[in-house]
Amino acid sequence: MKFHVPDMNCGHCTAAITKSLHAADAAAQITTDLTIREISVDTTLDAAAVIATLKTAGYSASLR
Repeated sequence: MKFHVPDMNCGHCTAAITKSLHAADAAAQITTDLTIREISVDTTLDAAAVIATLKTAGYSASLR
């Protein structure tokens, strides 16, 4: 799944996003692209759970 994360703009953001998603699913595979503010997530979580996890971490996100 790919998500647009408009508030992601630095290495700290990517680390916080990765940490929060790994807390929800330790086996999740996460790729971030700061230039287009997008993350790709391979996880057992559904899209709503990923968005909720990101919101809890302080980031808005939408499914692409």
